[in-house]
Amino acid sequence: MRTQLECLPILLRGVPEDALDKRPMAGKWSAREHLAHLARYEEMFLGRMRRIRSENRPLLPRYRAEDDAEWPQWTALPAAEILQSLRSLRTRLVNEAGQLTAAEFLRVGVHAKFGEMTLGLWLEFFLLHEAHHLLAVMQLVRL
Repeated sequence: MRTQLECLPILLRGVPEDALDKRPMAGKWSAREHLAHLARYEEMFLGRMRRIRSENRPLLPRYRAEDDAEWPQWTALPAAEILQSLRSLRTRLVNEAGQLTAAEFLRVGVHAKFGEMTLGLWLEFFLLHEAHHLLAVMQLVRL
């Protein structure tokens, strides 16, 4: 969690801002949209983690960017702002995760598709989801 985003400066080195908006095909996300999604989902995940810590087995619906009222604002940001938000939100997430007790790692949140998951598994799921989008960014800026 502390280091996964360190790949971004390497992935984006020398990539012009307008290249982040290229779509591989109609209806598919651009690199900017993947980055905006990572930042927005980081924000959403902080809320999910807090709910799991404070509520008994909260039901956490699947997040779909297209259904998020804030999504258009995130995708309109310059890349530098998206990346700064992502770094800032990651610092908050690392700090909060670092304060979790062993008992809190075992608290359960219910995912709409995957069912009951401990907070530890939610964190793993978060990182896998993020890695998927980082790979997509790498592929898109190398087209």
